[in-house]
Amino acid sequence: MLNKKLKKFVDALPIPKTLKPVLTDNHAGYYNVQMTEFRHKMHRDLRPTRLWGYNGQFPGPVIDVNRGEPIQVKWENKLPDKHILPIDKSFHHLDELPEVRTVTHLHGSETKPESDGYPEAWYTRDFQKTGPEFKNEVYHYPNRQRGATLWYHDHAMGITRLNVYAGLAGMYIIREEQEKYMHLPSEDYEIPLIIMDRSFKDSGELFYPPQPDEPQENWPNPSIRPFFNGETNIVNGKIWPYLEVEPRKYRFRILNAANSRAYQLYLDSGQSFYQIGADGGLMQKTVKLDNLSVEPAERFDVIIDFSGYKGKTITLKNDLGPDAEPDDETGDVLQFNVNIPLSSEDRSRIPRNLTRIPPLKQNNIQRIRNLKLVGSTDDLGRPLLLLNNQKWIDPVTETPELGSTEVWSFINVTNFTHPMHIHLIQFQVLDRQSFDLDRYNKDGSIIFTGPQESPKANEKGWKDTVAAPAGQITRVIAKFGPFTGDFVWHCHILEHEDYDMMRPMRVIDKDKRE
Repeated sequence: MLNKKLKKFVDALPIPKTLKPVLTDNHAGYYNVQMTEFRHKMHRDLRPTRLWGYNGQFPGPVIDVNRGEPIQVKWENKLPDKHILPIDKSFHHLDELPEVRTVTHLHGSETKPESDGYPEAWYTRDFQKTGPEFKNEVYHYPNRQRGATLWYHDHAMGITRLNVYAGLAGMYIIREEQEKYMHLPSEDYEIPLIIMDRSFKDSGELFYPPQPDEPQENWPNPSIRPFFNGETNIVNGKIWPYLEVEPRKYRFRILNAANSRAYQLYLDSGQSFYQIGADGGLMQKTVKLDNLSVEPAERFDVIIDFSGYKGKTITLKNDLGPDAEPDDETGDVLQFNVNIPLSSEDRSRIPRNLTRIPPLKQNNIQRIRNLKLVGSTDDLGRPLLLLNNQKWIDPVTETPELGSTEVWSFINVTNFTHPMHIHLIQFQVLDRQSFDLDRYNKDGSIIFTGPQESPKANEKGWKDTVAAPAGQITRVIAKFGPFTGDFVWHCHILEHEDYDMMRPMRVIDKDKRE
């Protein structure tokens, strides 16, 4: 890892380019995206880093579409045959598969299974080799759901953590017509913030450890690790950048695209965030917050008002807590310099009321599923995180019916938070309830230590990823549809997802069952 300290806030924040369709007709826009290897300068004082990215960009270009307007995307693998990061091939039969495989998942999208990015629907360069679930070269995105901040990233079986760490991630925005009349900050004053962490070698190359911190003699090298936090924070492809802003309101679409790291974001000026949207789009009401707790894969749509800070410098910080290492520099994220003269009168607003979200708990609930998040070890004694004590290869057990409403209770008996993500649908968070984790570890019984607690104010909108804290039962409710077929649900700590905290899910049409 780096032996020198990098100076902070010396590089301007890049704004990811918006991807243009190569063809547009009355039915759909057509996009062509190539995954390529390239070099990218992450910091003024660091040599260019070898990365993988969509259309040679890190992060990938923003795909910006309107609700109700479908698009087609051809995701082409143009990557080399050798991976740039260390691959543990001791699980999922990875030793029998091509080393470099990709499949793109549009996270938060309501799409058919053949366009969802199923982990085993992978393919190699120019589609020369394909996985057992490969179905098509062109993905179809209906975009019929609410306007929202989604994101796309690699989802290949067993190497998602490495492919995303190498750079395969980007933002996808679905625009809502009603937003045009809400006078939200827009155009130059609406900015994506794709936050992640990385470590680097002195040469400028990415560093990802080949083994856990204390490997045993019988563990393979490389060997998967249960999590990884990088030494630097990166926003839109730059290490600790700065952004020059006017003294006015700005809208920021925040995405945590880190492998493992959760962020506790706040502004050192003491000012508030005004959150208007979550994973699945606008919330019912704007929520004023002093800090944002953002788990991997979560999105926060916020407004920050700089109007009273002309000439000031404001730092977006990450609260590392009281036990942080003294040399941990990831408490800084991004600096705002309020030094651009106001170009025009700021007529944007922070609305109090945003949209209506009908509560799903009024639906007829067909099933309640109790799903344990479990810690164990594999045959070599390595940490192994599982869902309901089942591995990926075990038979499908979650088979919701098309159009049915279910409650999923995530019972976290591990000692850390897991961000749980369900493909295909947006859900609503019902509540959380704490239980005695020590008692559970002694005799397996769940003894509640407090009442059911309502979700936080900013969790009351549509979500597709939820924080399931240790020693708590986190309940969500969802209506499954609009498509049937094979999807997945998993922890979005990518090291957990790869091994083996991911399960298949099959949405079935009861009227078509044999």
